[in-house]
Amino acid sequence: KLEEWEKWLNDCAVNEPYISVENKVDNTPPPTDFVYISQNKVPSFLDHLFDHNYLVGCNCQRCTPKSCECPKNSGGVFAYDRFGRVQFEPGKPIYECNSKCSCSESCRNRVVQRGRTVRVTIFRTYNGCGWGVKTMDPIMKNQFVTEYVGEVITNEEAEHRGRHYDAAGQTYLFDLDYNDGDCAYTIDAKKYGNISHFINHSCDPNLSVFGVWVDTLDPQMPRIAFFARRDIPAGEEITFDYLMT
Repeated sequence: KLEEWEKWLNDCAVNEPYISVENKVDNTPPPTDFVYISQNKVPSFLDHLFDHNYLVGCNCQRCTPKSCECPKNSGGVFAYDRFGRVQFEPGKPIYECNSKCSCSESCRNRVVQRGRTVRVTIFRTYNGCGWGVKTMDPIMKNQFVTEYVGEVITNEEAEHRGRHYDAAGQTYLFDLDYNDGDCAYTIDAKKYGNISHFINHSCDPNLSVFGVWVDTLDPQMPRIAFFARRDIPAGEEITFDYLMT
């Protein structure tokens, strides 16, 4: 069953680095109620937030911080160095070039939207934390690792689902309250998600959380991106602090 699930995951994760599955601990089968998605599942009543008519794109052929309009919301500085490593501290918003921009897909200001770049293994942990995720490739400090994706729901629906999840001891809700104001929307990764569904909590995590805007300027609709807090060797479990959700 694990081999079948591994094949299914990779069939779903089109154009993404390989996902391995490993269980050397017990006979727990893979989850049967999980649907792999690579992008957030956004309900149709929120489509207007991603209307390209409201986007402002740059006219650059080769983007630089001085010439490009997109990083102006980030203080006029590119969030990434030439290797794609984040240069900001967590808490500062990142505005990437978008689908209305003239620059190429290889633009320095397009990182999160290009997706995960490291191979990972979903594995059964030895410490009773269920499934976890470890990297199969070395990761550099400040390198993008993966995005937290799931079903985008309203805050009211999140409150309702959260009561059931809390009772079951589950944590899959990530509030999109980047500006610390009222939270209108939440990402629920319980049923729909990517490898981030399986990433465990740590009080000393090796991943940092950033809000990234790509094809919307709505302040309440960032994408949630994980970047490495330090160099992470191949074979190490990746973790983040659930209090950030």
